Amino acid sequence: MTGKHGATGIYGAVVGAAVIGAALTGLAAPLGAQDVKEHALAGPEATFPEGFSRLSGMRELADGRVMVADGLGQVLVIADLASGVADTIGAEGQGPDEYREPDGLFVLPGDSTLLVDLGNGRLTAIAPDGSFGETTPIAQPAERGLTLVLPRATDSGGGIYFQQMGGMAAARGLPDSAAVVRFDRGSGAYDTLALVKMPETKVSESGGGSERNVMMRPAPLSDEDAWGVGLDGRVAVARAGTKQGEYWIEWVLPDGQAVSGTPTKYRPVKVGAGEKQEWVRNLGSDGLRVMITNENGSMQANMSRGGGGRGLPDVDGFDWPDAMPAFTSNAVQVDPNGYAWVVRETAAGEAPLVDVFGPDGTLKAHVRLPRACEIAGFGTDAVYLVRTDDLDFQWLERYEPPTL
Repeated sequence: MTGKHGATGIYGAVVGAAVIGAALTGLAAPLGAQDVKEHALAGPEATFPEGFSRLSGMRELADGRVMVADGLGQVLVIADLASGVADTIGAEGQGPDEYREPDGLFVLPGDSTLLVDLGNGRLTAIAPDGSFGETTPIAQPAERGLTLVLPRATDSGGGIYFQQMGGMAAARGLPDSAAVVRFDRGSGAYDTLALVKMPETKVSESGGGSERNVMMRPAPLSDEDAWGVGLDGRVAVARAGTKQGEYWIEWVLPDGQAVSGTPTKYRPVKVGAGEKQEWVRNLGSDGLRVMITNENGSMQANMSRGGGGRGLPDVDGFDWPDAMPAFTSNAVQVDPNGYAWVVRETAAGEAPLVDVFGPDGTLKAHVRLPRACEIAGFGTDAVYLVRTDDLDFQWLERYEPPTL
C-alpha cells in the first residue's frame, strides 16, 4: 500500500545472536511554475461497508471483485464493493490453506494472485476461486546466506520484483545503493535491473562475539530513490537527484534500455513538529520487521509488520533535516495504462499529492487525493484508495481515475 510517507519499511537481521535492525520511511507540493493540470478525485463510486484493521494488500480480479488482505485482522477476503458482500478465504494458521499475517497481494498469470504470507515466511499462489496453490519460501538460499524475496510488484508473466537487501551481515550499516531484482519462481533465476539510492543510516554496536548487537537507525526523511513496475515489466525509477527541489523518472525497459525524463521541480516542505510526529507514527504502524536467525548453520527468516507492541521512539532522538524529500522509497506504482504514479511528501495533515508520469518520463498531471487516503491499487478504469478514520479503522473505496 502506498500513500503519504509511503509504506514504512523496517528491516532487521540476526546472524548467530547478533541483532540488526533498520528503518526506512519517508513524501512535496507542486511548484506553481510548472504548467501541469491538477486533478482532484471526486467522491468514491463505491465504498466497502466494513472497515479493516490494516489493509495491507489488495488487487482487483477479472470479474471486478477485489481480494483484500488485512494483516492485523489476520483475514483474507474476496469482496464485492457493489453488493457489499465479502467471502473469507483460507484461515489463520500454518497449514497448506492457511496464512499468518497476510500482507501484499500481486497479480499472477491466469488471474491468480500472489499472497505474501509474512507470518509463515512464504509466497502463496491463490486461484481466482480462492483455492490455494503452490508456495515459495520468501527466504531463498544465496551464496552468502539468504536472499529475501519480498515482492514490490509482479509482471504479467509472473516475474517477482524485489529490492535486494545486501550488506547486512557485515554489520557496518546498509550500503548506499540497492539492486532492483526480478525473480523467476519456476527457474529460480535472478536478474538485476537497476540500482537505487538508499536512505542514510546510522549504526551503533554493543557486546561482542555471539552476543553482538548491532542497531541500524534511519536518518529520517533522507533522500532516496523509489520504484514501481508495470505489468509489461517496465520499471519506473523516481530518482532523487543531487539538487534539492527536483527529481526525475527513469524507465528501465525489459531489454535493459533506460529512458530518462526531464527533471521535475518541486517546492520542498519545511520539517516541523507535525511532520516529525507523523513520520514516527508511520514508523511504528506499517513498518516491516525482518529477523534472520542462524543456528548451527541453519538460517531462518521471521517477518512481521508494525511496532510489535513496543512504544514509539522519541521524536527528539533523531537528527532531522530542514526540509522533506520529494518522496519516499515505496512511493511509486504503475497503473494498467503504463503511467507511473509518484506519491509526494506533503505537510502534515495536508491532502496527499501524486505526480503522474507518462512512458517517456514526462510529467503529465498532478492528482490530489482526499485527506487521510492512500493509494491501495489500480483496476480496470479504477483507482482504489484506503481511507483511515479517526479511530484508525481503514475503509476501501473505489474511484474513477482522472482523464490524463
